[in-house]
Amino acid sequence: MLNIASRPYSQPDANRLAASGIHPVLARIYAARGIRETRQLEHELGALLPFTGMKNTEEMARLLADAIKAGKRLLIVADYDSDGATACAVAIRALRGFGATVDYLVPNRFEYGYGLTPEIVKLAANRRPDILITVDNGISSVAGIEEARRLGIEVLVTDHHLPGDELPDAACIVNPNQPGCGFPSKNLAGVGVIFYVMLALRAVLRKREMFAGREEPNFGKLLDLVALGTVADVVKLDDNNRILVHQGLKRIRAGRACPGINALLRVAGRKPDKASTYDLGFVVGPRLNAAGRLDDMALGIECLLADNEEQAFSMAQQLDTLNRERREIEAGMLASAEWKVLSPESEDAQDSALSTQDCFSLCLYNPDWHQGVIGILASRLKDKYHRPVIAFAKGNSGELKGSGRSIRGLHLRDALDLVAKRHPHLLQKFGGHAYAAGLTIQEQHFEEFTATFEEIAQSLLTPADLERVIESDGSLETPAMNLNLAKALAEQVWGQGFPQPAFQETFAVESQRVVGEKHLRLKLGKTGQVFDGILFFHSEPLPDRINAIYRLDVNEYNGAQNLQLMIEYWEEAREGYEVNRASA
Repeated sequence: MLNIASRPYSQPDANRLAASGIHPVLARIYAARGIRETRQLEHELGALLPFTGMKNTEEMARLLADAIKAGKRLLIVADYDSDGATACAVAIRALRGFGATVDYLVPNRFEYGYGLTPEIVKLAANRRPDILITVDNGISSVAGIEEARRLGIEVLVTDHHLPGDELPDAACIVNPNQPGCGFPSKNLAGVGVIFYVMLALRAVLRKREMFAGREEPNFGKLLDLVALGTVADVVKLDDNNRILVHQGLKRIRAGRACPGINALLRVAGRKPDKASTYDLGFVVGPRLNAAGRLDDMALGIECLLADNEEQAFSMAQQLDTLNRERREIEAGMLASAEWKVLSPESEDAQDSALSTQDCFSLCLYNPDWHQGVIGILASRLKDKYHRPVIAFAKGNSGELKGSGRSIRGLHLRDALDLVAKRHPHLLQKFGGHAYAAGLTIQEQHFEEFTATFEEIAQSLLTPADLERVIESDGSLETPAMNLNLAKALAEQVWGQGFPQPAFQETFAVESQRVVGEKHLRLKLGKTGQVFDGILFFHSEPLPDRINAIYRLDVNEYNGAQNLQLMIEYWEEAREGYEVNRASA
């Protein structure tokens, strides 16, 4: 079932924001997203939370400064997704700028799996590093760090994932989510964490007069990478993260991004001066991720580290090819997954009578599925069926590798923790966030895990949680539906936890025609005014009156800009239908 609801907001907060000079519609939108004061909307770097508030950041900076002075060999151990790749690129670019001897290692997910495992430590030891620095991983690498200590290698952990019951015995850990860390923003991506560590390191080197006689590194040059990793990792865009993303987008739009990001935009046919969070999350991010999903994320990291535009473009083309291959694999996996969901009568033992009407979760496994694409598959199924989904693929030696995505109401990592506590034999390892997690189980335990996870999902979720809700920002007065407001909205940073505004109206469909064989070009009437509209991937005629969820969009054609309504959802308008605007 699908419900439409207007986001509640505080009218006093909206009034206060409007009184400060903010457009009344924007004031209402901001209030619905928890903004109470204009200072929360500041985008300048001076408004960033200071690194001094993050536990162990200054201590790690001192250790790194000592290592650089002593000429020690540093080795970055990165995760194989966009966050890990951008975090690695930030660390490499910053540390080399400081004069450090530094290289990186990114595990091949198919051979070694996630994190600083003992196997990865042994592989890293072949390069004879003095210090290992993890980025976007390490907080759960208890055994791996024990192995590093045995080999005489110091480990510095930078991560943002939720810790388990036991912290690794590293020389230093920086993670805003570790116990005892009072840093107000718990939503930093891995790239944000290492960026903060590099800010602290620069401050220490400045005090030690390491920049005497030479130019101090400009960290503004790293913000495009920070923005990309933050958006691509789908962390909440709280006040602090919005500053990082705003500044990174500002740099990209000004034509000052690194050659790798520019090249990834170029191969996708996107213009850097028009870059948005959508481009980072759904255009650049997937192409970068494709390397880690299908091949080796080293290709993605090298693209981000390239200073030569031709080399960057060549690597971006390779990443684009991998992404096309990933889409083909994903389409086949999605088709087989939906067959499993919709065919409970299947004789396949792994199909075990799946029914989205009766179950609170979906756990699916197919021995032919690609391990690097199961996360995307889980996300697609979660969106379609609005249930927590875990998709499994074959791992090594009888193992299954799982990737999960969840809905509001079920914290996925906490749910897996409950599985581990109630049935310790089921999970070999797991980790993640509220909405995304990874895990490893034995193939023989798939059905038992499925039943256990379903039991926990039923205990944590209600039937109402399983009903998909489309949220809107209520109705707009007709005079407010204009190009200026569309431009103002386009300038803002929207994303996870700070969703792009969508509005709700009843329109008369004045005219409609199919364009591009699969889209509808519309003329929509409201209170005597007619608006241009577009409904993508729909070619069947609409009824005469529709209730629609839409976004204000700036349509550019032949050098002219016009208002366009982007229809995201529609249903036939019911007689007497009224839009309810919620307030608190």
